[in-house]
Amino acid sequence: MSSPCPAELYLLETLKSFTEQYEVVGPAEPVFAVAGEDAILPCSVKPSISVVDMRVEWFRLDLKDSQPVHLYEDHEDRNTDQIQSYRGRTKLIHQELQRGDASLKLSSVRVSDEGLYKCFIQSRSWYDDATVNVRVEAVGRPPVITVDGFDHSGGLHLQCESKGWYPEPDLEWLDGDGVSLIPETTEKHRNTDRFSVKHSITVHRRDSQIHCRVKVRHHMLEALIISSNQFSLLTSCLLACILLAYWLFISIIKKILMPYSA
Repeated sequence: MSSPCPAELYLLETLKSFTEQYEVVGPAEPVFAVAGEDAILPCSVKPSISVVDMRVEWFRLDLKDSQPVHLYEDHEDRNTDQIQSYRGRTKLIHQELQRGDASLKLSSVRVSDEGLYKCFIQSRSWYDDATVNVRVEAVGRPPVITVDGFDHSGGLHLQCESKGWYPEPDLEWLDGDGVSLIPETTEKHRNTDRFSVKHSITVHRRDSQIHCRVKVRHHMLEALIISSNQFSLLTSCLLACILLAYWLFISIIKKILMPYSA
């Protein structure tokens, strides 16, 4: 094998020096995005140099699809071969490219956007890349508590349900002191890319408020149903309804039997 010529050695040393001097940097931690909102996927060259004349490509590492998420080349965006689900939702800020910032703006985030992304930057003499981990959260509907009657011991049956979450949410019951209550039944369902959850519980304590809390990672929704006064009022109303129904039943029976007793 022949030895490299002086020109080749010079080129190799130049590339080595450039590679050691510059690097593409992404976030050390996952990027958390909210479904329906916009997100920024950070990517830049350190120390800062202009990447206006370079190739900038964003693509998914966790998809078999070889199409790009976003491609910038020859001073313009070239997204004719872009993954279909990203059409019209990606953007590079061209003014920021002059500062070495190739961060990608992703609009109207979807649950399907969750995954590993690679930011690849290439010039004629150098290239490097960085990985960005995107985690998506979808905030569901506020939890709804429904009253499902009383048991034989006077305990109040409650159900709490919430839909439209991602990833799978945690639901818990809490009393007025913030103490967690153990649910009797738990139901979880997944519809396409969203989760719904429903828990039921029987409340015997009458001196406390009851909270139903649903949460994922950084988001939480909560519903409050009952205090001691409301519990007593609910019990009284139910008893009054039963007595009224009984009185109406007796009155109707008496009217039916009256002709026969005459």
